[in-house]
Amino acid sequence: MRYVIMANGHGTRWGGHNGIPKHLIEFDGETLLRRIVRQVAEADPGADIVISASNPRYETEGARRHVPEVNELELDRFVPELIDDEVCFLYGDTLYSTSAIATIVAEPTSEIDFFGDERAIVAVKSVNKSLFLHHLSRVRELFLADRIESCKGWQVYQSYEGLPFDVVKLGPRFRILDDAAVGFNTPDEHEEFSKHAYHAGIHR
Repeated sequence: MRYVIMANGHGTRWGGHNGIPKHLIEFDGETLLRRIVRQVAEADPGADIVISASNPRYETEGARRHVPEVNELELDRFVPELIDDEVCFLYGDTLYSTSAIATIVAEPTSEIDFFGDERAIVAVKSVNKSLFLHHLSRVRELFLADRIESCKGWQVYQSYEGLPFDVVKLGPRFRILDDAAVGFNTPDEHEEFSKHAYHAGIHR
């Protein structure tokens, strides 16, 4: 299985907070990227771990860095040239519990499975390369034709499940992780989480 840690976003909502990109904020002495790499390697010792990022600061031991060929739309975080018959995309600005990573790694995949909750998708796992690329292409085309307002993980999920693009509805191929992972888009989200981190079960 190839695990692609997506760290090629533009981080506009994070800005230059404290001079540190959000993927390099630390928890228990580890950057988010290093933590995810370690957790994946522990859960799947044979994993091919790739960090998708143009920023050389994101070089991380235990993973190889890949500069995406295209990085224009939010959807481009799902790097087409890295998609294989067995691939799992993880969000590089997310703090995962060890149990969340273990669940994502161990969960059998029908064709494409999505992990997270009603607030956010935190992982996408696929064992069908052509199907995954089809839905990525469809969402991109609809967005560029101004037929949908956004093009990110939710739209790929909605396309895959045949759901309306204006409704967030979780179907049978959405794996609920409850509070086992939390993402950081803004400094406020990070600071609020830090106040209650050890009550959230994420550090285990």
